[in-house]
Order: sequence, then C-alpha cells, then structure tokens
Amino acid sequence: MLALKVIAAVAPLSGVAFAATSMSQGSLTFGPSTFTVPGAFPTSVYAQYYGSPTATSAQVQPKISDPVLHKTYPLALTDPNKIPLNNTADPHPLPPKASSSLLLNHAIQQILSIAANPVFGSDKCTRCQAALEVGKFLAMAAPDQGPALAVAICNHFNFNSDCATQFSLRGLGSVVTQVIANADVGGYDGQMLCQNFLGLCPLPPTSPLNLTGWFAKPKPNPLPAAKKPSGKRLKVLHISDIHLDPRYATGAEANCSSGSCCRVNKHNSQSPNQTVFPAPRFGAYKCDTPYSLVVSAMQAIPVLTGTQHSGFDFTIYTGDLVAHDPDNQLSQDYVTYTESAMYDLLKRMLGAGPVYAVLGNHDSYNQAQDAPHSLGGASAKQFSWNYDHLAALWQHEHWLPEAAVQLARAHYAAYMVRRQDGLRIITLNTDMWYHTNYFNYINMTDPDVSGMLRFLTDELQAAEDAGERAWILGHVLSGWDGTNPLLNPTNLFYQIVDRFSPHVIAGIFWGHTHEDQMNIFYANNATNINAQNAQAVAWIGPSITPGSNLNSGFRVYEVDSGTFEILDAHTWKSDVNSFPVLDSQLQFGPTFEYEYNTRATYGANITGWGPNDPLNATWWHLVTEQMEANESLVTTFNTFQGKTSVRTKPCTGPCAAAKICYIRSGSASIGQNCPQGFGSVQGG
Repeated sequence: MLALKVIAAVAPLSGVAFAATSMSQGSLTFGPSTFTVPGAFPTSVYAQYYGSPTATSAQVQPKISDPVLHKTYPLALTDPNKIPLNNTADPHPLPPKASSSLLLNHAIQQILSIAANPVFGSDKCTRCQAALEVGKFLAMAAPDQGPALAVAICNHFNFNSDCATQFSLRGLGSVVTQVIANADVGGYDGQMLCQNFLGLCPLPPTSPLNLTGWFAKPKPNPLPAAKKPSGKRLKVLHISDIHLDPRYATGAEANCSSGSCCRVNKHNSQSPNQTVFPAPRFGAYKCDTPYSLVVSAMQAIPVLTGTQHSGFDFTIYTGDLVAHDPDNQLSQDYVTYTESAMYDLLKRMLGAGPVYAVLGNHDSYNQAQDAPHSLGGASAKQFSWNYDHLAALWQHEHWLPEAAVQLARAHYAAYMVRRQDGLRIITLNTDMWYHTNYFNYINMTDPDVSGMLRFLTDELQAAEDAGERAWILGHVLSGWDGTNPLLNPTNLFYQIVDRFSPHVIAGIFWGHTHEDQMNIFYANNATNINAQNAQAVAWIGPSITPGSNLNSGFRVYEVDSGTFEILDAHTWKSDVNSFPVLDSQLQFGPTFEYEYNTRATYGANITGWGPNDPLNATWWHLVTEQMEANESLVTTFNTFQGKTSVRTKPCTGPCAAAKICYIRSGSASIGQNCPQGFGSVQGG
C-alpha cells in the first residue's frame, strides 16, 4: 500500500505517472526516465474480446483473426480453464519403410561404425548406442511402431513421468523415429544422442573442420578502408523472448513446484490444495508473460524512448514468442495464434519502422524441432507450415520485400533484406544448432546439414563484394558457456565471423537466455585473446518475460547510419517483484524505468575512446580487461544480467573469472572450456 501512495503522490491528474523532465543520453533525446502505465487494461487495443476485457480476476482473451489463414481463433485454444491434454490435429510424417536390401546395407554400415568407435567397451555408452541400433532397424522396417518402442523404453527406465504423452505419435515419438531412422547411431550421432539426452556417453570433441572450398574468396589483405561515420544516429529497438502466455490464469499458483507456473493445472507440491502465491495480474518470476504485461511494455516503450511520433528506425526481435508449454499442450494453431497476435501488436503499438524478426526455439511445434531439407520427401517439408505463415505475416505487416519473403519460405524462416540505407540484415534459424533439436543429430560430423551456414556465407560474400555492412540476427546464441548450442555448427559459424570481420559484420544479435549478456569473437579461433584480435561482438538481448527469476526488460541502440556500428546502448527494466501490490487497484500498472547506459557503466576507465567511437569488439575486450582489474565491474555485470532482479545471486569466488571467460567465448567449443556452472542467474 505504501508503494501505491508513493506512486500516487507523483502521478499527474491523468492517472499516468512519469517524470516531468526528459532524459538525454549522448546526442539523442529520449523520453522520461520512468513511465507508469494505467492499471486498467486498454480495451481499445483489440476490437473484440471473449468475455469482459475490464475484468481484473482473469486475463483478457482478445479475438485474434489470422490475416494469412483467414480465420478467427476460438476461445477454446487459449482458455486457461481448459488446457488441452494433448494435440490431436497436427501429426508429423514418418519415414518410408526400407527395403530388405537397404536394411542390409545399413546393418553393414552400422556394424562397421560400431567396430571403429574407440569408446566401446562394457560401459553405459556402449549399451546406449547398441540400443539405438535396435531402434534404428525398427524405425526403418516398421516406423509406425517407433513411438511405441520409445514409450516402452521410457517407461521401463523411468526417463519421464508421462512417457505415453511425451513420446506418443503426436508428441515427440514421430520426431524421434525420424531421427533414429536417419542417424548414424553407431558413430558420432549416437554418441551425441546418448550424451545430450541421456547423459550416458562422454561429450565427443569438436570434429575437425575442413574449410577447403568453403569461402569463394580469401579474406582481403589489407582490409578495405573502414566506412566513415555519418554523424547521424539511428534509434534501433531490441526486444526478445516475449513468451506470451494466453493461458495465464490470474490467481493460480505462481510458486509451483515444476515448469512454468501461473496455470490452473500447476500446483505447489508442499501445498497441493491451497495456493501459496496467487499469480498477480501483470506477471510473476516463475511464469511466462500475460497479455497485461506484454501490452504494458508496448505502452511504455515509445514513451521512454521518445518515439511516440517518429517510431524507431527499425526494430529487431530475436525470437521466442510462444510460452513454455510442454509438447502435449502445443499445436500448430497455438503457434500461429501467438505469431499472429504478437506481430500484429508490435506493428500497431511500436509505430513506424520495420521489425526484423527471427524464429525462436519455442516458436515451433514440436518445440525446438526443425528438420533439414536434406531429409527429402514429406519429412523435409514438415515445418513449412510455420515458415510460410511467418513469411506471409512479415509481408502482411510490410516489414519485408517480396525477395526476402521468398527467402524466408525457402530457408527455414531465415532471410536477407537489404535496407535502403545499405545495411544488410541477415537472419538465421538457430534451431539448426540448438542442442534440443533432435533433427540436428543426423549426420553431425557435417557442421551444416541444413545449409543455413552456406546461406549465411553467401550473403556475407555478396555484402563484401558490394562494399556493404551486415547485421546477423538469430535466437540461440553461438557461445557464452557452451550449454545451448552444438559444437560443430557453431565452430563453423565462428570461422565465418572471422572471415568477414571486422569489415563486413557490424553486429550480431541473439536472444534465448532471457538475460543481458555479451560475446566477443576473436581472430584465429581465439588462440590469442587480446584487443588487437577482437573482431566482432554479439549482443544478447534481455527478455520481456520474467521467467525465471528475472525482471522484464528491453534495449535501444544508438547506431551510426554510415558505419552501422553501435555507439551506445540503453536498457530499461520493470521490477516484477513490485507487481503483486498492483492487483488491488486499477489506477497504476507496471513501472518501466531506465536501468543503465552501456558506455557510462563499463567504459569509465577506458582511455582513448571518444563519445562517437563504437562499442565494438575492441572496446568490449578492454571492458573485460577492466573486469579482470576490478572485480566490482563483474558484480555490476552480474546484476544487470538479471535486469536488477531481487532474485539474482551475487557473483563471487570463481564466478568472476568464469563470467569474463564466457564473454570471450563466441562458440560452444570455446565456451565449454570455461569454468562451468556460472552461466545463468536464473537459479534464484
């Protein structure tokens, strides 16, 4: 109650609280330092609703019409009181039955592969790969029985609490059957499957990389003359990981014992019959984002950034629109509903300027699954429904030209768009290197089975030939502590960045972790880490979702319009810990406030760096040197990593050295050489 009185004391008569003075950073003018949105849901956001949009006892349920599929999604899809037990509408295709001759050939190949693998012996790894061999033959000879086998093995070894749902035909059973049928389970693929999903094999090393013929031209020596700064700054918004939860239930358990909370079917095991912490209207630390918090953020962003009338020059969205639902509660409609709702909201509430978006690992069904075209047949096209829908939505919002739309349809929702100012935006579907995508475990010694990195290389070569610069956007980061991406593809990505930096690549941007993080890329695979070898930097954007144990946040970059280098960055956050007190009234909603300025926070002791010099890889390496000299700077970084959440634990002891190592790790191979266990602040 005291917090509300303080807010009311400074609020104008309109009911909207914000500072009376504007804030200025650098040479650009921003809005006030804080903005408090009205507590009542703005009913004008949507034309129609299921139920009353003014009710406070439950989240709003707007009627969402899909401009691509020409249908209005029913309430049953997102009704928080009727969460489905399983999806029965969207099965995946199964691989074709193999002929006897093909079975024989594969049996020979697998036996030879097993015989050549040096890790075999009387250990768990051997048994796991031998079991995969049996599964492979069944998957090829009788694919319809593959899911049943997966369920039976899962039940026997107690791999999951609900095996029949998890590995059913319409769950992951069809996906696993496809992968086992196509993978070299007696070799590297099988070892990685047993290591990543079951923990029964040691992690094999990164495979040797043969770059012969990969690059059309050698790296220019000397490098082309650097682009000259224009002196004009662009405002670019970076938002990430909204994770809209349309099934969020106000008043449900917000402190559940497992998974994402704030659902009617989630409980605290210590108090199963009584709610321990009722879910606040605007969100909670262990939950995904309700509509009320998403709309509040969209209301605050233009005011705080001074873009109410101008809009941003452009916005980047680095993936994950969909909530953290388990597979049995997902469907294609649930994914396309969320995509339609959120991209429409971004278009209408952020104003002018295109949004360049990427697909996140949760933006698919099944989650994190995307199949390479090399599978052939129906299997190669099983996720085209999503790529086609996203491409059409981005075209509908007038964010992409026709050429980029066609690229998105053909390249797993990835595309290149050349802006009128000369900057090339190149996006990637990073599910193709994400460790939980089962399809990545087919032919793993090839670092680019999907062709995604071939696409990236060709686009960067075209940019170099044209004397232009490029930004690379994706979702799953390529490095940090090495726990999210796979070794081989991110090793190849690192070499691509080396080849085209610093003269072509002006910036790399990821999401996924929900945390405020950085990655530096060095020459020669980081064999000599110093300021002179620092070549590129990746910015990992903070999330809108509070899950887990984080505040909600977003960032704005100041970008030189000639070099497309980042000159400064500003980050805002909203304190999720303050949300419960807002439930008893409608006058005030969440307050978003300025968190920190990147240049001022980390660059105070970096000499020889003027106000118009870029925050590039060299600058960030100098920041890590300052961190080595002054550990309090790591403490600051750790605080901002969680968006100043009250649940962020301090970084002490070996944590500081580990954080510096993570910042300097742009690939999984490099990141896994760092001390482990300090990568995330979400432990609470």
